[in-house]
Amino acid sequence: MADILKDLGYLALGSRLKRLAERMQADAAQIFEQNCFITQPSHFPLLAALDRYGPLTVTEAVAALGVSQPAVTRSLVGLVDMGLAETTVSDSDRRQKSISLTPEGIEAVARMKREVWPHVARAAEELAAGPDTNLLEQIARIEAAFDEKSLSSRASDGHAIIEYADDLAGTFYAINAEWISEMFTLEQADREILSNPRDLIVDKGGAVMFVSTGGLGIVGTCALMPMEDGGVELTKMGVLKSARGRKSGEFLLAAALERARRMEMESLYLLTNRKCAAAIHLYEKLGFVHDASLLDAGGKRYERCDVAMSYPLDQAIA
Repeated sequence: MADILKDLGYLALGSRLKRLAERMQADAAQIFEQNCFITQPSHFPLLAALDRYGPLTVTEAVAALGVSQPAVTRSLVGLVDMGLAETTVSDSDRRQKSISLTPEGIEAVARMKREVWPHVARAAEELAAGPDTNLLEQIARIEAAFDEKSLSSRASDGHAIIEYADDLAGTFYAINAEWISEMFTLEQADREILSNPRDLIVDKGGAVMFVSTGGLGIVGTCALMPMEDGGVELTKMGVLKSARGRKSGEFLLAAALERARRMEMESLYLLTNRKCAAAIHLYEKLGFVHDASLLDAGGKRYERCDVAMSYPLDQAIA
């Protein structure tokens, strides 16, 4: 039987968009449930607004979300019932209530930003990818992609990049300590960097990145650490032993190289050991070249380092 909404073209555009939104909302609800969140996709806009802007009055929330006051009120009631949001009398206008996240709400949003939102965003982007310029053709292509593989399946199968936050400092340490201790000895230089990622990397203009794999959460990390010579070292890259074989490291490395391009650095290099054969193969695959001259300077910081590689920043990522 023919799809009547598709056949009716622009006449049924609103109904068709509503149908597509309902499919995405249903899949998003499944993803939340799989990750043990009690919230529904309908709560997401208000949660995101409160996370970004802090406390809001109902009027401000309506303006931020572009929805009606009853819609905001419905979301608010649900979040209050779950203990994720609270209301107080506004300091600026005592006739207005101010909405804010509770400590439990702040913690829940932080978890969602790490474990759910990046995967949903990547899956939705994957559904929408294509060369279509006609709106109806684009919708048809998204619908066909949905039929082929659902949003929830795409979210659970793939990878997503998570940006550094201070509550992930322990994860940065643990992932690296696992692989270093397994193959070598955790040195003082390791401990200093792993214990102070914000001071030694992030606040100096560098980046600490994580890769989250659907169904497993954060499984790997790496850092782009600015050095005194104006270059940047790709360092502290590792993937949990339990997650190897899923190409998480390759996804993370490609994202790190793309980030490095945007940082407009003078040079990019890494230090490793010949025992890390699988990692070296990955570095070579994505464009790093061996450069023994780098060992005379940077290599002396670690007893284990006997391989140095540099990356030509003007080349395309393999």
